[in-house]
Amino acid sequence: MSDPRSALGGAVYQGYAKVIEAGAQGMLTLRGDLASPEMAKAVKAASGQGMPFRRRIEGGLGGGAAWASPDELLLFCDYAAAPDALEKARKALAGQHFLAVDVSDARAVFTVEGGPVRDLLAKLCPADMSPEVLALGEYRRSHIGQVAAAFWLVSEEKAVIVCFRSVAQYMFDLLGKAAEPGSELGYFAATAS
Repeated sequence: MSDPRSALGGAVYQGYAKVIEAGAQGMLTLRGDLASPEMAKAVKAASGQGMPFRRRIEGGLGGGAAWASPDELLLFCDYAAAPDALEKARKALAGQHFLAVDVSDARAVFTVEGGPVRDLLAKLCPADMSPEVLALGEYRRSHIGQVAAAFWLVSEEKAVIVCFRSVAQYMFDLLGKAAEPGSELGYFAATAS
């Protein structure tokens, strides 16, 4: 296996929040009957996590399972562990109707840290970022700028964003522009007090 190369080589932009290209990340798309016991076994075997509830993520980048649609999950693992995780998922789902694919090299992952991430994402995304609608740990698929993306808030000061690798530079530039010093909105911080 060759050395993994992330889309932007770990690029970092420091504004009022830090935008970080998170490096090579293991990811599997898993489709099938999410209510089946075999699927729950596959998720546990491949990610170490339980089955996520609708629009939630269990765990995180090192080992996680995110609900992506009524018949689809995105599983996270270490990059080097992705082939083994894929094999474990396929073995657990043997005899079932399913799709399991390693999409690690087709995706890019970013973190935004150290600033009011709800405000930053609200500048770029049509999803409602209010705490009453977007709870911590909710996995949301939407658009950020002009591209499809998925994201979740780890905390009020950290978000994880997943997009296609082919638009990684656009996403990095967009997040960086939104994080420029002096461009803070302060909306959600003001409504929280």
